Amino acid sequence: MEKIYVIHENNEWTKPLYKRFEELGLPYEDWNLSRGTVDLNEAPPEGIFYNRMSASSHTRGNRYAPELADAVLAWLEHYGRTVINGSGALDLEVSKVRQYLQLEKYGVKTPETIAAAGKEQLIEAAEKFRGRSFITKHNRAGKGLGVRLFQSPEGLKDYVESEDFDASVDGITLIQEYIESPEPFITRCEFVGGEFLYAVMVDTSDGFELCPADACSVEDLFCPAGADAGSQPKFQIVNGFDEPVIEKYKKVLRDNDIQIAGIEFIRDKNGTIYTYDINTNTNYNSNAEEAARQYGMLEIAKYLGYLLKVDTVTNE
Repeated sequence: MEKIYVIHENNEWTKPLYKRFEELGLPYEDWNLSRGTVDLNEAPPEGIFYNRMSASSHTRGNRYAPELADAVLAWLEHYGRTVINGSGALDLEVSKVRQYLQLEKYGVKTPETIAAAGKEQLIEAAEKFRGRSFITKHNRAGKGLGVRLFQSPEGLKDYVESEDFDASVDGITLIQEYIESPEPFITRCEFVGGEFLYAVMVDTSDGFELCPADACSVEDLFCPAGADAGSQPKFQIVNGFDEPVIEKYKKVLRDNDIQIAGIEFIRDKNGTIYTYDINTNTNYNSNAEEAARQYGMLEIAKYLGYLLKVDTVTNE
């Protein structure tokens, strides 16, 4: 019998999805790639393969999980298996540089950004932002890794030359213009099957902890909006969200063969939207979903179940 195979490295993030599979009676198998092997001479099993590999895997001790996932995805795609969020998705998941270039290709505005490898190069690149506030972030990130706010190149130099400097796991640090929002929140747009599901407003008053998963517990140092805490829930689904940028996001996902993702943006004081993250390992917040009666993992399970049915009929 064909199954849905889930490729990942974090068991906590798959539990809500597996619960939905069980509710719908869908057969599935867990492929945790924190460790493993790939026999290139054997054909993979028939079924639907859903990639949920995370760029932040190294923070959980799974340094090479994305590289192993890349090998597995290449193997699956070679044999013509149906892969959701395949190699193209993983390429973007582990590289902010690739994300920004793809977004700009489709007319989606991103913050001004310079990628640098090497401490001297990083300090030199900061000179372009003299007179402006800027942030640093890791190219291979997730969880707000490496995000810090600076007011001057001198401030960055002190940080880079200190013991506190946190280097990106891939050696590439980004320097990016600081987008100051008049309100303390960002917006995350969720897509399933390439179609817009909903937008969730994320309160950033307490910092840049944007992972909506209930299992997340992240200590981050930077609030991109920079305002006092409000009384609203941290995650809140927006009713009737409709922005022209949604159609551009859909084109970016379609042409990079990404079916499931969350895309984040922030507005500046003029209302201009700046998009800064594509997350192909998307999670959902249960409190926000319960309040709105919309459920991301349920929609993913339904989508994968439909694909499994089609694939089973095709192979009979």
